[in-house]
Amino acid sequence: MQANLETLGQLERRLSVAVPIAEIDSEIETRLRKLSRSVKMHGFRPGKVPLKVVAQQYGPQVRQEVLGDAVEKSFGEAVRQQKLRVAGYPRFEAKPLTEGADTFEYSATFEVYPEIALGDLSQVTITRSQLEVGDAEVDKTLEIMRKQRAEYDPADRGAEPGDRVTLDYRGTIEGAAFEGGTAQDHTVILGEGRLLPDFESQLRGMKASESGTFDVRFPDDYHGKDVAGKTARFEVTVKEVAAPRLPELNADFARSLGIADGDLAKMRADVRANLEREVRLRLKNRVKEQVMQALLDSTRIDAPKSLVDLEVQRLQQRMRQQLVASGVQVKDDMPMPGEVFEKQAERNVRLGLILAEVVKSANLQPRPEQVRAVVEEQAQSYERPAEVVKWFYQSPERLREIESAVMEDNVVAWAVQAAKTEEKAIAFDELMGRQ
Repeated sequence: MQANLETLGQLERRLSVAVPIAEIDSEIETRLRKLSRSVKMHGFRPGKVPLKVVAQQYGPQVRQEVLGDAVEKSFGEAVRQQKLRVAGYPRFEAKPLTEGADTFEYSATFEVYPEIALGDLSQVTITRSQLEVGDAEVDKTLEIMRKQRAEYDPADRGAEPGDRVTLDYRGTIEGAAFEGGTAQDHTVILGEGRLLPDFESQLRGMKASESGTFDVRFPDDYHGKDVAGKTARFEVTVKEVAAPRLPELNADFARSLGIADGDLAKMRADVRANLEREVRLRLKNRVKEQVMQALLDSTRIDAPKSLVDLEVQRLQQRMRQQLVASGVQVKDDMPMPGEVFEKQAERNVRLGLILAEVVKSANLQPRPEQVRAVVEEQAQSYERPAEVVKWFYQSPERLREIESAVMEDNVVAWAVQAAKTEEKAIAFDELMGRQ
């Protein structure tokens, strides 16, 4: 076997390989002889079919199989000889076989993994946000839970923040209707930010049965590209304004949260414990996000396009699954442009390569006792922790998710030690995304 390596770009390579025809012919003959001992053909006893007849019947198929195996084997040998780390799937092109040729030649075009020189984190500052959960935070959380369980009564007044408004609307741009611009019996809670601010501000003060016409300009970065940056005229009719009626903080409310005896003190303690767990997770994730961004900023590498393409496909598939899970009917031919996911896919690939290098160079592989500790911690929130632990260890896939999380925790701990850190108090509403 002969192999010649060409550099086509920063990461792209091409291997030209020549395999002796004699080796291929020999393997073809060997397989045909083996086949002749077991093949069944009309007019011949098993094992007595002449080799020439077997070759006429099965020769082309066997030849293709042998050529395919020869490409796979020789490519693997050539990659090992050249000490290459292939990223993604190679693109093979075979040269036509000519009569009397001594070799079978093909080329393989592919990308290699980039060489990674980890950046210096010593000048990076990681902010470690601090927040203690107190009575005020518990009170705010209970108030939100009350609002989530609110009932609504019709109100004979203008709409206010917190009210549930039911309306019909029809929007046009330059006199023409546009997709998503018309709805009937649309229900929204004012103040939740589900409408464009300019649209919602026009609804405030409107009463049931009132109609109005107003203009709304869509932001330049609006997700609907057809209307982004354009001004639409909306005709709106408010059909109902309903004011919220919140449940009392009493024993019934406590029982609705799973406190069997309705004890309010137990309810507050339970809410505090869940809130403390959520706060710890969010504080941890804020540090993790900073670390990941610092690694991306300090280590500049090119992402192999083949890996980015595979990641785009994964993100597209995940989006389809999320849409289906939310009740959206997704057709097979539903457009889902790859360019929408490309930026995120490239970031994911770059970060994955950098994390792998950090784990390798700093020996941060997840240890069994770390994985076990995380599994047991997650299991504590269930009635039968032992069964949950067993459930995790019964599935390699579920366990790999835990191992991946532990690995990231190890990287974060390593990066925090390498970087500068500062502690800074954070407001509860900011941490919980309620500004």
